[in-house]
Amino acid sequence: MPKVSKLSASIVDDFGVAEDRHENLDGYTVDFVTIRQSHDLAPLLKGLPGGNCSCPHWGYVINGRLTVRYEAGDAFYMSPGHAPAAEAGTELIQFSPADQLSAITDAIKKAMS
Repeated sequence: MPKVSKLSASIVDDFGVAEDRHENLDGYTVDFVTIRQSHDLAPLLKGLPGGNCSCPHWGYVINGRLTVRYEAGDAFYMSPGHAPAAEAGTELIQFSPADQLSAITDAIKKAMS
């Protein structure tokens, strides 16, 4: 059975304000996200239909807070159509359909360039 931890994740994306360590497991991406600076994703999602993330996510907030009202200790399912923001110091684990998340990540990288 496949598994991954924050330390064993082979893919690392550094977005400046956040670090995303992740691995694809059987069609799902498992992300270990560390927020370095408070930020709002809405400006980076403008290029997507409706200006929101269309990928569903399940996860767990380890530390900090997401402005979609998830706090440390909360497990969550974030349905499509969201544009979250996060506070500095927030850490979370997120599970997402790999193909859908890849399109969102590409749009964020394009918006950052």
